Amino acid sequence: MAKKPRRLIANNKKARHDYFIEQVYEVGIVLTGTEIKSIRAGRVSVKESFCKIDRAGELWIHGMHISPYEQGNRFNVDPLRDRKLLMHRKEINKLIGTLKTSGLTLVPLTVYLNEEGRCKMEIGLARGKKNYDKRDSIAKRDADRKIDRAIKEKNS
Repeated sequence: MAKKPRRLIANNKKARHDYFIEQVYEVGIVLTGTEIKSIRAGRVSVKESFCKIDRAGELWIHGMHISPYEQGNRFNVDPLRDRKLLMHRKEINKLIGTLKTSGLTLVPLTVYLNEEGRCKMEIGLARGKKNYDKRDSIAKRDADRKIDRAIKEKNS
């Protein structure tokens, strides 16, 4: 029996523009029933969100917006509430060490549903880009587009 591919719900393009992503981790999210229904409807945004590890050693996401479910009435929760992320303790301890020693941060990259229908998130260990780095990546992307257009015209 073939597995269903993961279904992408939300993508944080701005994170890849503003940061160099050095390592990517897959984490679970603690959600309520109406939140998961809203996510399955595609009503989630991770654009202005960030991840933090608190003093108790738990990983949290702040600023992730999940719109209230229309049929949820009294079971809906605050759309911008902080949500706990699920990750193995060894990985969290390793992250704590790397975040303390170097100028790295944790940013959410994508939210998706995996093969079993569970909501997962990719977070990236990221280093901030300088303005000249952003200009370089824009110039490289434009050059790649020009090359692709030239190849396409030549093949036509």
